[in-house]
Formats: sequence, structure tokens, C-alpha cells
Amino acid sequence: MTFTDQLNRDLEIHAWPPRRIVSLVPSQTELLADLGLENEVVGITKFCVHPEKWFREKTRVGGTKTLNTEKIKNLKPNLIIGNKEENERTQIEELAAHHPVWLSDVRTLEQAFDMMAKVGELVGKAAETQKLIGKIITEFALCPPPSTRCPAAYFIWRKPYMVAGGDTFIDEMLRVAGFHNVFSYKSRYPEITLEELAEAKPEVILLSSEPYPFAEKHFEPLREVCPNARIQLVDGEMFSWYGSRLLHSAAYFQKIRETLNLA
Repeated sequence: MTFTDQLNRDLEIHAWPPRRIVSLVPSQTELLADLGLENEVVGITKFCVHPEKWFREKTRVGGTKTLNTEKIKNLKPNLIIGNKEENERTQIEELAAHHPVWLSDVRTLEQAFDMMAKVGELVGKAAETQKLIGKIITEFALCPPPSTRCPAAYFIWRKPYMVAGGDTFIDEMLRVAGFHNVFSYKSRYPEITLEELAEAKPEVILLSSEPYPFAEKHFEPLREVCPNARIQLVDGEMFSWYGSRLLHSAAYFQKIRETLNLA
């Protein structure tokens, strides 16, 4: 059968539905688990921590950007599922020369739903996926954001400081969560200085748990330049994972707004 990925690339899967799947993206690995593909998924990355049972038991094929391509080839997959941003192009091209590789490209909530629907069809779980998407849409409808969006900066790294800019899924989720990203005018994941942070005047500074594990000990330098901003540690998975983790994001965003007295 022929399928089209989110980069508009066509790929042939001769043995469908696929019985040997390697997933190269944590959020998509969790989606495959929630679709009941326990036996079909044979390889995951070292960052695919959900579900925990899979992390313990399934073959790990390296990091998302440091894949062990020989290990993947030895698993004899008849489908590899990756992502344009999270995986390295040269490694994907090497794998695609030997196996069907389906790539996602997700920067909006609608694209996340499109990814889920396409993956559902790809693995023979279309009905189950549509049901899952419906549940996520309902959750977001039950927890709408306030009409006025609070100016916020979302940090993903320190030394150097890096934030989520525009044209990212995090930027989209900040909007959905009720925030205005003060760095949305910058592209992707820019480095910023503390002087730029002060000039941006965020009312809220969100420090993500991933990829850098921010903690309260990191508050002080930010508080010095933005003394009036509220600083909040947040679960990065809720803002950046674009698979079935979205089932929990809407309620989490509402809880964050309540914590910050924004609800």
C-alpha cells in the first residue's frame, strides 16, 4: 500500500499493516503505545520514556539525533516513524535507502491531529485514532483559555539561554494555553540574552523540564532582570509532545493558569 507522510513523500508498505515498527520520536512512540501496538513496535529511542514498560523492555536504538542506524537495520523494520525536526536528515536518508520511513512535521495543533490520523491509517488503527483525536478535542473544548493572553517567555535551555520562538509547536501550545509568546517574532529556538528578556517584558516566565531540566535554583538571574514577572516551572511534555500526551495538556494548562491566577 502507498501512504503519504507530512512532507508529502510517498512510501510503499508491502506488508500491511506493518508488524515490525521502529519509532524515532518519544511523543509518537507514546501514541503507538496508546493505539495498542505492543507487539508491533520493536525499537524506540533512549528518550522514549512513555510508556515506562516499553522504555524498560524494548530495544533502544540511540538518541533521536544520534541513531544507531546499524542497530535499526538489524531489527529488520518494515516501517520506521520519525520527524523532520527531531531526527537528523542524513541518518533518515540512510535508513530510507533500506526501509520505508514515514516523517511527521508538526508545528500546529491541526498538524498534530493530521499526524495522528495519518499514523493511525499507516498502522491499521484508523478508527481508534479518530476516537482519540475526538477525546483530545473535547478536552480542549472543556478548558478554553482566557480571552486576554498573558505575555510569556518559554525557556528550553540555559548556558546559553534559549527560548521557544515562532513557527514551533511550543509557540502554538502557548497560544492554546492562554499565553502570548513575547519571542514569537524570533524564528524557532533562538538564543537570547538577559537584556533581551528584560526588554521583552514578559509577565510570566515558564521554565521547561526538557530538554534542560530547570529548577528553582535557576530563578534568581531571571528575577533580577524581570522582578515583576512570575516564574513557573512547567512540564515540557505538555507543551512539546504532539501525540496522545495531548489528552492531558488542556487540563494541565488550566491548572497552570490557576496557579498563576490567570484563569
